This record gives sequence, structure tokens and C-alpha cells, in this order.
Amino acid sequence: MSYQVKDYMSKAFSTINLDSSAKDAAVEIKNKEHGFLIVLDKGKPKGIVTLKDLVEKVMASGLDPVVVKVKEIMSSPLMTVDPDEDMLVASKKMHENNIRRLVVERDGIIYGVITSGNIADKCSEYVDKATRDLMRWAAQG
Repeated sequence: MSYQVKDYMSKAFSTINLDSSAKDAAVEIKNKEHGFLIVLDKGKPKGIVTLKDLVEKVMASGLDPVVVKVKEIMSSPLMTVDPDEDMLVASKKMHENNIRRLVVERDGIIYGVITSGNIADKCSEYVDKATRDLMRWAAQG
């Protein structure tokens, strides 16, 4: 009775280079409407920058978003989960680390992102599947 991250993740995500400015990140986030960007260094995932990072670390601190680089405000190391991992493990990892997003990655390849929103959107479907599986298992016994 396993529900894998790859079945619930979003395959849509955007990236930005770690030497880009905070302003560039803000524009990209606004245009893509994801609320986050995966930060790359020479094509490899290194961190994540969120709308919250931009507000708290740049705007509220009175810093110039044109001067501040993404590498200065990103969260790193990048929190990841394997696409074949169980949803409950991903959810627990998010809770324990007080984060809302996990990059779905294996061997340096990004497959997508699983967010607390994905989990909330699919919660009733997940519970329905789990209930049906439990009922089948109980009927066999």
C-alpha cells in the first residue's frame, strides 16, 4: 500500500542561475506563478529561492534587488525526495524541516516538485485509495 511521490508531484517548475539578481528571480517568479525557483550552478541543482526569501531577505531588509544575487538568499542545501518514495515519507520530511516544497530528484536529475499544496489537493484521493486498499486487505484476511 504505497503511494509514490511521482504520482502526486508537479512536473512544472522553473529554474534560475545562482549568479542572477534577486530582481531577475522576482520577475521570473511573477511570470511563472510557482512561488519558487530551483537554483542551478552550471546546470546542477544547488538550492531554492522562494517569494518568501525575496520578501524577507531582500525587501524587508532594505537591500537592492538588482545588486543582491540569488546565491546570497537561496535556501541550501536543496531538500530532495526520490520520485519512487512514499508520499507519507515526503510529507513527514516537509513537516520535520518546516518546508513546503521538496524537489523530486534522482542522480542529479530533477523530475518535478512536490509541494504541500499538491498533497492538500490530492489528500481526499489519497485517503480514498488508502481506504479501498485497506478494505481489500482486510477482506483477504
